[in-house]
Amino acid sequence: MDVHFIGIDLAWGDKRPTGLAVIDNDARLLEVSAVRTDDEIVAALAAYAEDDCLAAIDAPIVVTNATGSRPAEQQLSKDFRRFDAATHPSNTGKPEFANGTRAARVAKRLGLDIDPRSGRRRRAIEVYPHPATIVLFGLPKVLRYKAKPGRDLDLLRSELLSLMTLVAGVVSTEETWAGLRHQVENATRKSELRHVEDQVDAVLCAYLAHFVHHRRDLTTCYGDLETGYIITPTLGAEIPPARAEVVRRAVQAYAAQHSELTRAGQEAVALVQGLLDEAGINYLSVTGRTKSVPSFAEKAARTKLGTPLYSDPLTQITDLLGVRVITYVRDDVDAVADVLAEQVIVHDDRDWGLETANEGRFGYASRHLMIGLDPARESHPDFAHLRGHAAQVQVRTVLQHAWAEFEHDIRYKGTVPAEHVGEFDRRFTLAAGLLELADHEFSKIRERLRGVAPEVNETIGDDPRLDPRELAAYLAGQYSEAGWSRAEHYSWIADILLELGVTSLVELGDVLREADEAAIAAQMDYRHPPGAVRRLDDALLWVFGARYVALHQNADRAALLEHRLARLRAAPPALRARAASGPAEADDRQPGQQQHQGDLHEVQTATFDPGELREGQDGEHDHGGERHGPAAQ
Repeated sequence: MDVHFIGIDLAWGDKRPTGLAVIDNDARLLEVSAVRTDDEIVAALAAYAEDDCLAAIDAPIVVTNATGSRPAEQQLSKDFRRFDAATHPSNTGKPEFANGTRAARVAKRLGLDIDPRSGRRRRAIEVYPHPATIVLFGLPKVLRYKAKPGRDLDLLRSELLSLMTLVAGVVSTEETWAGLRHQVENATRKSELRHVEDQVDAVLCAYLAHFVHHRRDLTTCYGDLETGYIITPTLGAEIPPARAEVVRRAVQAYAAQHSELTRAGQEAVALVQGLLDEAGINYLSVTGRTKSVPSFAEKAARTKLGTPLYSDPLTQITDLLGVRVITYVRDDVDAVADVLAEQVIVHDDRDWGLETANEGRFGYASRHLMIGLDPARESHPDFAHLRGHAAQVQVRTVLQHAWAEFEHDIRYKGTVPAEHVGEFDRRFTLAAGLLELADHEFSKIRERLRGVAPEVNETIGDDPRLDPRELAAYLAGQYSEAGWSRAEHYSWIADILLELGVTSLVELGDVLREADEAAIAAQMDYRHPPGAVRRLDDALLWVFGARYVALHQNADRAALLEHRLARLRAAPPALRARAASGPAEADDRQPGQQQHQGDLHEVQTATFDPGELREGQDGEHDHGGERHGPAAQ
């Protein structure tokens, strides 16, 4: 059952601000603010206190002694005085306690039981943050963030920032917390720090409520209900200092290697994009990111039911390097996964859409693969930073991506009112079902449109190349069973045709009549329907042989083409002669005797030498495809 843990850093009077905070069962920060009056406190917390909750109040709840200190304060101070964490005395001789305590009045208005031994579902307890920080964070002395004589602004700022870092190690904070930290870093007066300090103490109180609820065996209750009490983590208990220290060290280590990981992330994107282009798979985008240091810190500190999710964040958090592939249709999601499985090491492959469907539900649909370099690429200099690291590749259709992004923004940023959660769940489920149907129909549409040319950008009138639009239409008829290629790849292959002297569709037709498509398909062993441009690329290699490899436009991928040509030359003897032809024989067949030397369009290409491919059971599999044209970079 969900429980809210409320922290109240209660001012003894209503002229000074009171900090409020609420965290959930997973120690995620839901609310943090500062108010002044009892009415404002009740208004801010009523929604969280109406169901199961435990409120930790940093202020005396029960005060019955006329003078001096309460027994609870004396006992706690005896244990914690050496840490400078003794309490201030509370007694009814002080005006603020003469007619009862403010804490008791607030608890009563919220309907909370103040008995520390009560088993009721809605309770309030008294806590004291200073001794709690000694135990929870293993501090030798309390942090000096409270304004006192002799403490200047810089000291107060530094100590408060230290406390905020420690608290962020046990509570999953959010954007408001980052804003509070910014206020501390830019404060010019002590009063500005005090405004933040109350809210930080409130978050710490909320975590103390969470700790008491989940680890009662590691807490001590000083005093009793009759004379007043204070609950705090037990001094000397083996509390995972655990927690904050593990997170701190992990974040420190991650920050130290972040620049290298950023380069590794860039290499992961280049790797995936190069493999998909080589396989001829059409996609909307391939993007990536390396998890930021703040994002890593937040995730490293996550808990579930009071238990840390990661005992070793650096090794257990697996999405440090992320690549996202957005495809147009669902069939290509599987094609992308298959290409990755054939070319790199796949450590894990999880199809969330399939899992959701097997449960009879509609919802999040995305395929997540954890990949690493295969042995052939481990030693390649283009992947020097990626070596030894794994990257998470998320593959989904554009419709699945739209649903996932919108659902994440709405649900996980806490913008769904509690009373509308059920309705929103139903609407998200309905939308997921409709999008699954739309994805299915898009796949059917693409199947029907095979052989119809995709749209590509028009070319300038005096461009000597084949018009990319006309070329796309021609190839759609020539390779009717092929998939569409990326629009910019038609311009790229037109550049290559220009270098070969092919400037008309008639000339191209003459060239392609020399290609044995059945033999090419058999030798290339296409595992996925390659794009039309990839099919043309292989046909030109078949016809022109070594001369095609030597073209200026192909300089960066010569090793790859040599690899493909070797496979074509391995065709049965009856077909081998044409594939083995050198430049001279190819020249005899080419439509134009003179190679064009005009302005050739420089094409940026991927830096990886795909000639070094992963060994498969049937030899090296070269699932080729088009290279990047300028617009793809």
